[in-house]
Amino acid sequence: MIGVAVGTMALVIVLSVFNGLEDLIKGLYASFDAELKIEPALGKSFEVDEEWLNGISQMEGVAVLTEVIEDNALFRYGDNQLVATLKGVSGNFLDQGRFDKGYFQGDLSLGEEGQPQAIIGRGVSYFLSIELDQGFDLMQVYYPKAPRAGSIDPNSMYNREVIKPVGIFSIEKQFDDEYIIVPLDFAQRLLNYGDKRTALEIKVAEGYDVQRLKRRIREKVGGDFLVKDSDEQHASLLMTIRLEKLFVFITLTFILAVASFNIFFSLSMLAIEKKKDIAVLFAMGAPERLIKSIYIKEGAIIALSGALVGLVLGFVICWLQDTFGLVSLGVTSSIVESYPVKMQVADFIYTSLSVILITFLASYRPALIASRVKTVAHL
Repeated sequence: MIGVAVGTMALVIVLSVFNGLEDLIKGLYASFDAELKIEPALGKSFEVDEEWLNGISQMEGVAVLTEVIEDNALFRYGDNQLVATLKGVSGNFLDQGRFDKGYFQGDLSLGEEGQPQAIIGRGVSYFLSIELDQGFDLMQVYYPKAPRAGSIDPNSMYNREVIKPVGIFSIEKQFDDEYIIVPLDFAQRLLNYGDKRTALEIKVAEGYDVQRLKRRIREKVGGDFLVKDSDEQHASLLMTIRLEKLFVFITLTFILAVASFNIFFSLSMLAIEKKKDIAVLFAMGAPERLIKSIYIKEGAIIALSGALVGLVLGFVICWLQDTFGLVSLGVTSSIVESYPVKMQVADFIYTSLSVILITFLASYRPALIASRVKTVAHL
């Protein structure tokens, strides 16, 4: 019973931790990613016009439509250089509630026309050694362009713009080390994109179903575009977490099965020791079905008692971790300090079903041995 209890408890705790990690990642990415994102199915960019954009922004359920131009560029600050991702966004980008989670320092603004400002990732600020209090230093941005035929002027091989960094965000390492947010018109000038965009990001109106709006937008834009929700934008990462959770569940289920071998051996020895008593029951008219049910029920009592104790202990430990953060991640973080956990009813159900199945398999063979006792030979 103790072995089954410990295995069941471990299964509940580990599955809850994976649920918590998945929710944490979704929450962190939601601070940076849009609820819905429109991308070209082929190619890197697509042409837009005012009428087409208005048709999408005025759809029921669309709260904010942000135009995006995204590409790699070379950034220089002082003597430091870094190739990072330049993300140009329209002025309503900050209306989508970005950077609500995580760490932010400085001014949450993209500036005005003629005075563009940049919001940079914490990793980028580290590599470029950017200090926000040095207000007179500007960041230089370079982007290559096709040189004119016969030209030997190096300046004709790239575009150059300058911008002032005013804010630093820290959400997740992938974003912190890669992204620099700038105004849309700044990105248009630097990259020579004109009316082209690389994506459109949509904030869904409060109370409106995301999947419903996704289907309606997909019907409107047609097959030339992909419409992705927040999960689909990081489908490979979330799929990896779910696969890890599945394999951990299978591994711990095998461990639980090994713990249940005790049930098998105990009931097998009991069937051997009680052959005379079983023969007496047969002589009194007991059917084989009754003998089998006695051993199966005994195994069920042992395993289900252990499982019940394990489920309760798992629930209590997860609740304590969620409430008080007993086990820390072991690293200094302003976002999360302890292991995240999230209990789901489905995990408790699957764990219980696994225990029931293992119990039946462990008890069936001893029950079969007991039901084949010869009455005459043991009386």
